[in-house]
Amino acid sequence: MTKQPNSDSTATPVSKATETFGQRVRARREALGLSQEKLADLCELHWSYVGQIERGRRNLTLHNILILAAGLQVDPAELVQGLPAPKPEERKRTGPA
Repeated sequence: MTKQPNSDSTATPVSKATETFGQRVRARREALGLSQEKLADLCELHWSYVGQIERGRRNLTLHNILILAAGLQVDPAELVQGLPAPKPEERKRTGPA
């Protein structure tokens, strides 16, 4: 299987915050000895979604942050503590203010 030039694995993170969050998720998952697939199963998420999170390609809802934290056996605050607010160019508006 060949990768497309604009595939998700080569895309840049949504923001510095999503990149850092993803790094924290990956580090905790690896510390627990879990594969992406196993973590996805524990959290009832798709394994490709977990991969996108780890690469900073997803802007998660609070609900999914809490689900991931439970699956990773960590307080959600540890995953989000000190994350920078997105820069204006990183913010994506989908509706009225």
